[in-house]
Amino acid sequence: MPLFNMAELRAALPRHARLLGLDPGSKIIGVALSDVTLMLASPYGSLKRGKLKVNAAEVAAICAKEGAGGLVVGLPLSMDGSRGPAAQAATDWALALSEAAGLPCAMWDERLSSAAVNRAMIQEADLTRKKRAAAVDSAAAAYTLQSALDATAR
Repeated sequence: MPLFNMAELRAALPRHARLLGLDPGSKIIGVALSDVTLMLASPYGSLKRGKLKVNAAEVAAICAKEGAGGLVVGLPLSMDGSRGPAAQAATDWALALSEAAGLPCAMWDERLSSAAVNRAMIQEADLTRKKRAAAVDSAAAAYTLQSALDATAR
């Protein structure tokens, strides 16, 4: 299944289908979910990163349960906007996950999403490092998904 651009993915979704946002880290995959109007992204949880087949089954199960019709995967571009090894690895993973889960997928720039979430958690919620670590992955996925929703709002 080829990757879509975000506007194409959004246009191809069935009415009232949600989007699932994913922030793939080396150990944890942050998960976020949009509302049915595609206006608001919320943290959903996290998955332990493992074999692609297992992660694809977990993602497909969440999508089936929550009515999500597509995936938005964070794309870790370099600060200058170029595509480095991390961006290529994320793209390869997103393509394979999309194919294995049978869901359309788009990539979205996630630069500084974790930094922004950490800063907000420190300033606004005054959370300790240990408590932030437990929540940052899904919050970063929600931050990236919200950015994609905002940029492609009708």
